[in-house]
Amino acid sequence: MTKQAINTANAPAAIGTYSQAVRYGNLVFLSGQIPLDPATMQLVEGDFSDQAHRVFKNLQAVCTASGRSMDNIIRLTIFLTDMDSFPQVNAVMADYFNVPYPARVTVGVAALPKGAQVEIDAILGI
Repeated sequence: MTKQAINTANAPAAIGTYSQAVRYGNLVFLSGQIPLDPATMQLVEGDFSDQAHRVFKNLQAVCTASGRSMDNIIRLTIFLTDMDSFPQVNAVMADYFNVPYPARVTVGVAALPKGAQVEIDAILGI
């Protein structure tokens, strides 16, 4: 098997030595997305919910570029700088997913790139 990079201008460009996503066999591994506006590469303004929505929109764009949708996400890892945001991320997530929801891990972290409050990565099934 070979790996294939997936990239789209509809999500923020990589800010390091990584791909937005990589397809390997029947899986697509999406790199962590933070709430960057893909047009400006700046963090979105607003509260936590605004940041979470931007992250899910970025993930959605990468899913689309891979030829799939958010419905194909089988696992998420959510990184939060404030675990008190847990109920808000659940509420925002409900706008993007249907039952059965993906498996998920939520991790509290001290800091995220560019001062983001949330970062999410994903694994898609093909």
